[in-house]
Amino acid sequence: MSVNLADYKELLESLKPESKILLENTWHDAIRVFSPRGLDNYLKGASALQGLGRGRELVDAWIVEAPLVAKEVGEDVISDLATTALMLASKTSGAVIELILATAATAAKRLGDADLFRHYLQFLNTLVAQAPRGIRPMLDKLDVLLGQLTLGGLRRWALWGAHAHRTDYEEQIKYFSLNSKESQVVLQKERKGTLFVDIHRRINIYLRALWARDFFMRPTSGDYETRQGYRPYIEDYIIHLPDAYDAYGDIAASEVYRAAAAHAAAHLVETKSPISAENLNPLQIAVISVIEDARVEALSIRRFPGLRHIWSILHDAVPTMHTSIGDYLNRLARALLDPTYEDNDEWIVEGRSMFAQAQSDLDNSHISWEIGVQLAHKLMDKRIAYNPRTDVLSAPYLDDNRYFWEFEEFDFERSLTAGYEEPNQIRKYVSVMELANEVEVETAGDDAQEIWVMGTEFFPYEDNGVSYNELEGKEPISPPYHYSEWDYQIQLERPSWVTVQEKRARSGDIQFIDNIAAQHKREISRMKFLLDAMQPQGVQRIRKLEDGDEIDINAAIHSLIDIRMGLQPDPRFMMRSVRKIRDISVLVLLDISESTNDMVSGQDFTVLDLTRQATVLLADAISKIGDPFAIHGFCSDGRHDVEYYRYKDFDQPYNDAPKAKLSGMTGQLSTRMGAAIRHASHYLKLQRSSKKLLLIITDGEPADVDVRDPQYLRYDTKKAVEEAGRSGIVTYCMSLDPRADQYVSRIFGARNYMVVDHVERLPEKLPLLYAGLTR
Repeated sequence: MSVNLADYKELLESLKPESKILLENTWHDAIRVFSPRGLDNYLKGASALQGLGRGRELVDAWIVEAPLVAKEVGEDVISDLATTALMLASKTSGAVIELILATAATAAKRLGDADLFRHYLQFLNTLVAQAPRGIRPMLDKLDVLLGQLTLGGLRRWALWGAHAHRTDYEEQIKYFSLNSKESQVVLQKERKGTLFVDIHRRINIYLRALWARDFFMRPTSGDYETRQGYRPYIEDYIIHLPDAYDAYGDIAASEVYRAAAAHAAAHLVETKSPISAENLNPLQIAVISVIEDARVEALSIRRFPGLRHIWSILHDAVPTMHTSIGDYLNRLARALLDPTYEDNDEWIVEGRSMFAQAQSDLDNSHISWEIGVQLAHKLMDKRIAYNPRTDVLSAPYLDDNRYFWEFEEFDFERSLTAGYEEPNQIRKYVSVMELANEVEVETAGDDAQEIWVMGTEFFPYEDNGVSYNELEGKEPISPPYHYSEWDYQIQLERPSWVTVQEKRARSGDIQFIDNIAAQHKREISRMKFLLDAMQPQGVQRIRKLEDGDEIDINAAIHSLIDIRMGLQPDPRFMMRSVRKIRDISVLVLLDISESTNDMVSGQDFTVLDLTRQATVLLADAISKIGDPFAIHGFCSDGRHDVEYYRYKDFDQPYNDAPKAKLSGMTGQLSTRMGAAIRHASHYLKLQRSSKKLLLIITDGEPADVDVRDPQYLRYDTKKAVEEAGRSGIVTYCMSLDPRADQYVSRIFGARNYMVVDHVERLPEKLPLLYAGLTR
């Protein structure tokens, strides 16, 4: 039955003559996209927008763009698009609503999913209220933004700018136009490893090459609110994959996509009948799911052995994981997949044995039910509580297994034809070189799964066109490190705001260091007794334990005597031998700013000389105790150049090389302390010690040449100390500034600082302070 525009004459009476002519010209395309119900919504939307009285351009944008949106993500979203446009009429101008409609097709192409597009419309409604001046410039750059960000990344990027520039409309416009450095830095921070739209074509070809059939894949909105995407899942026989994946350790995000798609396809191909969940408890369902995953993977590996490597590299469970049911499930999943994995736990061994005996019956999914129920019963013997929310499989490629459970009627025939339904086209924006080098497919038509379009290239900004390797100064020894900085005025972190550059430390005369040791013989002799007391004392026996490694004979005899005398015996007759060791790593961070060149009042030496003396004595003391330690220093010349010097590293012996570097230490520039603390924390986090101490020696408050507000760097340093604390790092400051009481306690805490009133006593106090902190 043909559908004529004349049939809707009454509905279109309110349209302007020009809009009616435009509608007639696009009618042929509209009836190819919309069903009769969709056409009705399409024309009602045009009539409703005309009733707003915001001009003909708004209606014309709807007439042209709505069919394009429906072609990309389906006609069901058209009513949502119309509703959003009508709701925004009371919040913004008609020109902004027109721009939203004009860019809706671009958003639909890049998002590629109806649910994602609905979330995008909700996001626009929120943004109009929070950043009214930013919505227009953002929509002008929408193709660039969605070419690099997921919807979640776009939302976080936009709301950061809306919050940071809430009242500064000029900066708000610059931010959303991608014309500010902050905007570009936040954009780079929110970029995900690989977008689904960029990998979809390759994964689809890969699956088709394996199983000689098509699989219909769609992105999910898992990254909408947080960086953690939803797990893959299969619904209506369609594979749903996260809209973006980050790299998993050293494994590229494209390989995670390949593993996830292949695993889901294995379920679709190898599942011939559902598994009944009737009368099963949650633990049984979890164990059966692990067995079923292993079953479909084993069948697929028989046909394509290379899949074992693709899946096994994403399992990282180890035998030492034994605190939760989730740990055991992950160990079992790896054991059933990877024959090289060694695990001697009785439950894991039995699971492997039962699965190996069932190799001839793997074509029947009921074998997963049988093995899973038996293993779940034996797993209860470990007396560990099961939490369905936290005890989940950690391998990122595994789906949630909703596909094979009999929660609804299973239609196997439909599962075979799902991949041949007409897919939504995916638009991929590529560079000129990609477009030129790719082999063209001349037969590609309207049913092509992916259309390549040359997009705008967007590169991360460079600071005034100068690369960091070309900056003046000493030769860097590593690539620059970028750290965020806390802005207390807007209560937000400025991402990648500060650049830390490691520089090569100059060497000086080692004799100068030897003279320091000779000059402080008295302090060294006084510390000798204290240092000997801090040495590890070998094995220590802890007695009077109810649960220990061996029986304490004396305590056992006393208990037997009490029993003979009719008294209640003391049950604490066990003991344990504990090796007494020191497990601490220390990083001494020195402020070597220009102010350290000032002379100590009434003395003929500088603050830097005193700092060097104290550091040498402390290094001698720590090396005698045997604790791993490092000595680093810092100064700064603005946020783009925080210079960082590593005089001694943790794995480096305290010999002539670090002593020469300490001798050549000089004072220069300013004191951007927050960035230095974050970089020092980076090195402490790499240490395996149970206790980590960051000891900071400074002669003044945080300050830098590009900061006028004295509170700015104080609050940032406080934030850096809090971040270090969340990582298990204890931060302690020894300040040589007599005015430090005014600010240092607010930065480091009431018990985590010391102000040295008499600076000349620093060499004496520092080793004693270290002994007290690490006792």
